[in-house]
Amino acid sequence: MDSKSLTSDQLPRRLGVFSAAAVVVGAIIGSGIFGVTAEIANGVGTVGAMALAWLTGGLITLCLAWSMAELSAMFPSAGGTYVYLREAFGPMMAFLFGWIFLLFAPAGWAGIAAIFSRYAAPMLGVDPGHDHEYPITIAIIAVVTVTNALSVTFSSRVQSATTVAKALALFGLALALFLLAKGSDGALAAPIDWRPTSIAGFGTVLVAVLWAYDGVGPFCALSGEVKDPGRSLPIALLVGVSIVVVLYMLINAAYLYALPLDAVKASKLVAGDAAQSIGGNTARQAISILVMVSTFGAVSALGLTDPRVFFAMGRDGLFFRSIGVIHPRFGTPARAVVLSGVIACLYAWRQEFDQLAATFVLGLWPFYALAVAGVIVLRRKRPDQPRPYRTFGYPVVPAAFVAATFLILGNALITSPVSTGMNIGLTLLGIPVYFIWKRVTRSHAEAG
Repeated sequence: MDSKSLTSDQLPRRLGVFSAAAVVVGAIIGSGIFGVTAEIANGVGTVGAMALAWLTGGLITLCLAWSMAELSAMFPSAGGTYVYLREAFGPMMAFLFGWIFLLFAPAGWAGIAAIFSRYAAPMLGVDPGHDHEYPITIAIIAVVTVTNALSVTFSSRVQSATTVAKALALFGLALALFLLAKGSDGALAAPIDWRPTSIAGFGTVLVAVLWAYDGVGPFCALSGEVKDPGRSLPIALLVGVSIVVVLYMLINAAYLYALPLDAVKASKLVAGDAAQSIGGNTARQAISILVMVSTFGAVSALGLTDPRVFFAMGRDGLFFRSIGVIHPRFGTPARAVVLSGVIACLYAWRQEFDQLAATFVLGLWPFYALAVAGVIVLRRKRPDQPRPYRTFGYPVVPAAFVAATFLILGNALITSPVSTGMNIGLTLLGIPVYFIWKRVTRSHAEAG
């Protein structure tokens, strides 16, 4: 707990470059790497195309990190993507992002915490099923909410510890599979076919891949609490994402070394099946612990980052101003954290989170693309503004990210028109909400 009394109207900068990089890695490595492998294998159909999908998703995410690094160093304040959209395109676009973020982000807490509960229940002697696992989900959300409301320092230490643990565990699992598995039985023993079953299928699985890589946008919301932001934020983003890309490519190669492709396609927990192939049920139980550590760390990271978006909106008057208040003792956006936790608990009533990946990527990544386009816009609008870091490969890198994002969105409109259309509709619904909000707040200001 941070007991120092704070009088500043800004969140204190407590996080160093290591802690910041740990949040990047921790926010990205959650449940996705354990849950989407079979979906990707079935979607692309070949070993080579699986590797290309993970590599493509990693390169897209690196383009996002390179671009966001410039923006975060320019505007090192709470809110991240919300702030970048506000500065590049004005308050309405920023509000639309915040509107979608409010609808989707707490669902991420709930969905990942539910996966933790699924693996924790047997160890706690709890019967399987949503009704029995629900109290565990609520408990995890409550713990994350309380710790993040009370102390950024303590939360970042928890984040660093869980990040190191799961990164080392993933690396250790990959190493064990390569050393102990019978590679002649695995998918890599056969000639590698690099062609996907279909181009549309490849585009569809990229949604799942980007879900597994998501974390850059949430991390940027924490920019206002990182020390020496002009230097630390770009380093944290680029080092953190690079570590994840290497780990993801390595662990997926290890899965395919240990298991045949048909087994990967049929597996609900490929990490557990791969571990069982070399160590039996004991190894499989160890993987369950790894999933629990990974998912807890991911929820903890989101609890640290996501509320800063609502905090920034409250400060701008685009949300309840009380949510933009800094706790005078703890120096945290405690009300924004509690709001996020409460909404996450409400989402936890839902029993199915199978569409969470598509909801997140199709809902939020278009805004990431607009924020990255803001790099180009702001180079023209504010050429003299200090830029402690400039995007590598400008303007090709930001343009490539924007193009890739909207190609994936266009493919989703063709292959999944209903769910994609609903996401677009929810975004557009935010436009009248914005004008209603502005009118109501203006009326209250005049009355006051």
